[in-house]
Amino acid sequence: MNGLIPEAHAQAAGAAAGSQLAPLLMMVLFIVIFYFLLIRPQQKKAKEHQSMLTKLSAGDEIVTAGGILGRVTEVSDHFVTVEIADGVRIKIQKFQVTSLMPKGTLKGA
Repeated sequence: MNGLIPEAHAQAAGAAAGSQLAPLLMMVLFIVIFYFLLIRPQQKKAKEHQSMLTKLSAGDEIVTAGGILGRVTEVSDHFVTVEIADGVRIKIQKFQVTSLMPKGTLKGA
């Protein structure tokens, strides 16, 4: 009977080596899934927003993060001057511009 015990331990050790690799593979799989489902789309969206901000020019109609709709009158490095009504101009930080609206949106609003 004692002759069978060392064989049983040897078989269990071989199976344990394979099971030690499984958690590592699961962690790698989760990291890959998080990258493609969360990180990569967020980076793509940030890159599109940054390119939209660099292309911003006077006369563009925009919406700010606060929901203010207006026409850009002046663009500097960090700030944008927006006309929200006749003669009413506000200065906002450039990153607060969330989207660029089609021309003529202000007349319909």
